[in-house]
Amino acid sequence: MELRERILEETIRIFNQKGLKFTMDDIAGQLGMSKKTIYTVFRDKESLFLDMVDYLFDSIKESEEQVLKDNRLNTLEKIRKILGVMPESYKDVDFRQLYLLRDKYPAIYKKVEERLETGWESTIALLEQGMREGVIRPVEIPLVKLMLEAAVEQFFQRDILIQNKISYVAALEAVANILVDGIRAR
Repeated sequence: MELRERILEETIRIFNQKGLKFTMDDIAGQLGMSKKTIYTVFRDKESLFLDMVDYLFDSIKESEEQVLKDNRLNTLEKIRKILGVMPESYKDVDFRQLYLLRDKYPAIYKKVEERLETGWESTIALLEQGMREGVIRPVEIPLVKLMLEAAVEQFFQRDILIQNKISYVAALEAVANILVDGIRAR
């Protein structure tokens, strides 16, 4: 594993333990390297976080591709899975802490919002396929997209999941189920 990826993976692991309060010393200590080495790859904690957002969303896109290529799933199952997709290796990450980003790291929060709002081409194509096959009723795709984006953005804007002791993965799955069951053809 290259150095950048090792640092990002360790950052995700430490973020899961400490939330936003982790330090570069925490990462360096866990990796058995100096902070100076980390700073050769990332200029500061914010740039590390920005790269981590891309790294996580790129992993989500890879998981989406696996769902799309899974011939064992029918179209409705693919829609349900793709709306709630989360890479297996990140299912235990406590994404509920991300609501703290908005105030402390607005540039990172903006990056999360941008990534949530882009890269929908495969999902849109799958929803269109579902309508053609008659497994979902005709819906305005921009509204389905907006509803999922809005739900996930609310997870990141408030501590509602923490207050209600709901994991991010469970919340995402519940939203996907509500959306799919609401658009499913009867």
